[in-house]
Amino acid sequence: MTPQDDALETLRRGAHEVLLESELAERLKAGRPLRVKAGFDPTAPDLHLGHTVLLNKMRQFQDLGYETYFLIGDFTGMIGDPSGKSATRPPLTSEEVAANARTYKEQIFRILDPERTRIVFNSEWMGRMTAADMIQLASRHTVARMLERDDFHKRYTTGQAIAIHEFIYPLVQGYDSVHLQADVELGGTDQKFNLLVGRELQKQYGHPPQVVLTMPILEGLDGVQKMSKSLGNYVGVQEPPDEMFGKLMSISDDLMWRYFELLSFRPLSEIEGHRKAVAEGANPRDIKFLLCEELVTRFHDRQAAQRAREHFIARFQKKAMPDDLPETRIAAPAEGLPLPNLLKQAGLVGSTSDALRMIRQGAVRRDGERMEDTALRIPPGEEGVFQVGKRRFARIRLIPEG
Repeated sequence: MTPQDDALETLRRGAHEVLLESELAERLKAGRPLRVKAGFDPTAPDLHLGHTVLLNKMRQFQDLGYETYFLIGDFTGMIGDPSGKSATRPPLTSEEVAANARTYKEQIFRILDPERTRIVFNSEWMGRMTAADMIQLASRHTVARMLERDDFHKRYTTGQAIAIHEFIYPLVQGYDSVHLQADVELGGTDQKFNLLVGRELQKQYGHPPQVVLTMPILEGLDGVQKMSKSLGNYVGVQEPPDEMFGKLMSISDDLMWRYFELLSFRPLSEIEGHRKAVAEGANPRDIKFLLCEELVTRFHDRQAAQRAREHFIARFQKKAMPDDLPETRIAAPAEGLPLPNLLKQAGLVGSTSDALRMIRQGAVRRDGERMEDTALRIPPGEEGVFQVGKRRFARIRLIPEG
């Protein structure tokens, strides 16, 4: 294989789709500099492993010698990305966008090479557009083409509202590619329509159209829904080593291979060797340790990863109860606080319905003893270490209300 073939194979790894792969091959073969762009709306202050799927691909382009543009969509963030939404999403305020953008800049260099990363904000050029400029941009796309987009089409046919400003979002994202003269744009599979709008606008402005590379949406810890902080199935890149390690160890053995493919930097041949070893009887837990250590090392350091592994073994494999938990005091009425409410107030579950589900599944313990009575009330004066699942603990003392 030629170096260009090797590069293409690297970039193809984990990708869902490379639209116009032949163009990418030609551009790699030509050996000219490529401008690689990926946009991120600062909709939340913390990045999680789902975001790093794109960041990892950007890093691969950097390792091949190409300059990447990490575009913070502070202008588009105030519009609100309608991708995959069944209703109009409230736009962020400029203050929220600015605060979230600052935290992004602090987090991305845990993966990206600062020397080959250009951070840009699309307000730099979009903020200078006049109303006439925006009307001229809007004239370059039709309502019919917008309604070809799956989420818009579903909302239109079911009579759900589509605000005019939502049509502006794909145009602004596309114009970002025009302004930056992007050769390659990366995005999730849910961004395909917007990425293709970028190609069309580049053609209309007389620029070579960009290659589009889409990456899969990473499943969360539940293995079902996409990783999302709002769903509680996420691993944040700034989480403490023990929490990150424990969360990753909780994924299923099948999901482990998906995480290896999209999050690990290990060679595919090595990963395939591990998969073969498990098929032949090796303990998947030991392979999962490798994944956890790699990711904790990336976002912290090797020593932190080793300590997290030791703590995990001590806590979960030896069934040791954590002895360093701070005490949480929760007020209870005289008749006692219902167990589901206690678990929610302690932050062990996201809602009382989650608590009921975990109790019925036998996943709730007190001082190591399973608690199976969903109607149980805990009176003031009681205390103990409450546990939900394998990794959530809280030392709780109930005190009288008032």
